[in-house]
Amino acid sequence: MTQHRTPTARTQSLIAQLAQPVRLDALGPLAARFVYALRLIAAHERVRRDPVPELTVRLGGVEIAAKALALSQAIAASWPENVHVSRFCCCHLTHDEATIGAMLDAVGEGDRDSFMHSLVGLVRPERIERLWDAGLALFSAEIRSA
Repeated sequence: MTQHRTPTARTQSLIAQLAQPVRLDALGPLAARFVYALRLIAAHERVRRDPVPELTVRLGGVEIAAKALALSQAIAASWPENVHVSRFCCCHLTHDEATIGAMLDAVGEGDRDSFMHSLVGLVRPERIERLWDAGLALFSAEIRSA
């Protein structure tokens, strides 16, 4: 005989929040630019093309393009599964993009605690430092080019 518990109000609220996709405009500018770059990188990988030339044009410099690509590779190496991205034109974020956006918003604010909190339980602790460093490198390149 199966017994079903009625979900609590907190559980129902959490499920409702997960069902509502995060919008791209909820992210800060650094995080939003990187999400677009990540989508562009994914599109280029699907057709087996080098994303750096187009990233350079769209992001405004080869250093930013290289740092964005390096961060995407660090994320791919650290993530527990393939990173899911939305289509390039979509204004809603996947759960992976929302997590990456929160991670980069924390980098932009210099808030290491929020950065760690956004990845707890998802990325192994020994891999988090690499993501922080790659995020800082991208943020620094963005600031230098401004």
